[in-house]
Amino acid sequence: MVRGLSLVSLLVALLVGGWLLTGQQSSPSRATATQAIDEAQQAANGIAFQQAESQLEQFRSLNGTYAGASLAGFGVRLARAEAGSYCVQTATAHLAGPGGVAAAGPC
Repeated sequence: MVRGLSLVSLLVALLVGGWLLTGQQSSPSRATATQAIDEAQQAANGIAFQQAESQLEQFRSLNGTYAGASLAGFGVRLARAEAGSYCVQTATAHLAGPGGVAAAGPC
């Protein structure tokens, strides 16, 4: 009887310990969560900027200018479009082109 009770106690202790260990590992710290969100936002901005660049280059090849281009539905806002340059932005970053690199903040 005592041996069976100690075996059950050991099993319960291992289950509780395992549950606590997995709970701590699966709940990321606030800094880790913030970093993951920032990385996801940068990746989303990169994809949106690539799509916008492709659309703008296609428009320029057909019209000889970036002026008058539209980026509706690409998740970015065309802040400036001139004959030889443009600037697109999201809520957190911008890209001055052609050939620019995404940077934080507005155009």
